[in-house]
Amino acid sequence: MEHDLVEDSALDISNGIGLYIHIPFCATKCWYCDFNTYSGIQHIVPEYLVALMNEIETWGTLLQRPVVNTVFIGGGTPSLLTPEQMGALMVSVKNAFSLKKHAEITAETNPDDITSDLLDGFINSGINRLSMGVQSLDNSLLQVLGRRHNAQTAIQAFHCIKEKGFADVNLDLMYGLPYQTLEQWSKTLDEALKMEPDHISAYCLTLEDGTALKRWVSDELIQDPDPDLAAEMYLHASATLDRSGYFGYEISNWAQAGHECLHNLAYWRNTPYLGVGPGAHSYLGSYRFSCENSPVRYIHKINSWDLSQTSRPGRLDFNKIPQIVSSEFIGFALETAETLVMGLRLADGVLLNGFKARFGVELLDIYGEVFHDIEKFDLVQHVGHGSEERIVLTSRGRLLGNEVFWRIIDLAQTDVSMQFPDVGDVEN
Repeated sequence: MEHDLVEDSALDISNGIGLYIHIPFCATKCWYCDFNTYSGIQHIVPEYLVALMNEIETWGTLLQRPVVNTVFIGGGTPSLLTPEQMGALMVSVKNAFSLKKHAEITAETNPDDITSDLLDGFINSGINRLSMGVQSLDNSLLQVLGRRHNAQTAIQAFHCIKEKGFADVNLDLMYGLPYQTLEQWSKTLDEALKMEPDHISAYCLTLEDGTALKRWVSDELIQDPDPDLAAEMYLHASATLDRSGYFGYEISNWAQAGHECLHNLAYWRNTPYLGVGPGAHSYLGSYRFSCENSPVRYIHKINSWDLSQTSRPGRLDFNKIPQIVSSEFIGFALETAETLVMGLRLADGVLLNGFKARFGVELLDIYGEVFHDIEKFDLVQHVGHGSEERIVLTSRGRLLGNEVFWRIIDLAQTDVSMQFPDVGDVEN
């Protein structure tokens, strides 16, 4: 595979980047999970962390210590790390990058990993936001998902977290599960709201290829979830959370005022980010690229990374970064389409003036016909006036967002005239 060279002039990270750090280890693999995670190899954690910190520090040098606005430590199960290991990891981040003052620093956790000592270590490391994978507060459904914890463990873990003083805590929930009823989903929401989390993410189960759950459903060993019931569950969640003071700022995410996830907002606004660790993805310098999946091969590749061969004067050479296994140039058409698709996931939608400021062209000059068509189906609408005019999904559109998104991506991939705008259309 051949990668192009990235000119420094194309690597605009002057407004900072988001940093994602992948911890690929799990005590057990959940039956629905298709993330790049592994169980039974925790013995390589110390060696892995050395390689991970080397990658972090090398990127810091290569990118000339850019500002990091947010950090998200995901997995896998970051809460499997000891307080000392998490502390060392965060020291490497602070040494390698210019960490923004009061930056949002999130770590994902599992309920049954939570202890007082672990939380003290996270706090001392600078972590100020936790995202806990609860998924359900119904024990029978947790068993269907292959989760390690039970409902009571999750509730106790949450209270322990809040007692330690964490001001930002997210609960991850799932709906559209096999055997799940609307009553069970409603009860989980009610129990979650009693805990008063700062943020709630609610995702519909997707049966991914290669997962045990997908195989069991295909073999008719487990009930195939009902998509119509899942849609009803989404509408119920949206109404319940809105009534309870949570703002649905993104299709699957609700927050109390001031508690939106800043790291994920950077993704949805299609701004630069760096991912480190096996399987992590990055978006820098008009390129999206991904890292080696295997933790063992990742360690070997990081150990062979020769920084002196990576960067040429004024250029970044992907060919000389051994852990990168794929890259894709994001041209004008794809960047505009992805910016629209991700921006429309947000309640604020896409600001027309903001689109023109970023791309130098009017949004409706490119996508006007697409939006004209989907407006007829009550999926999008124009709101605001003048400099505040924007396009947002309707309530129906939030439920059927993919019907909007595929049309935008399809146009970007098929309309040759979009690949390069006329010079006269681009503002210098």
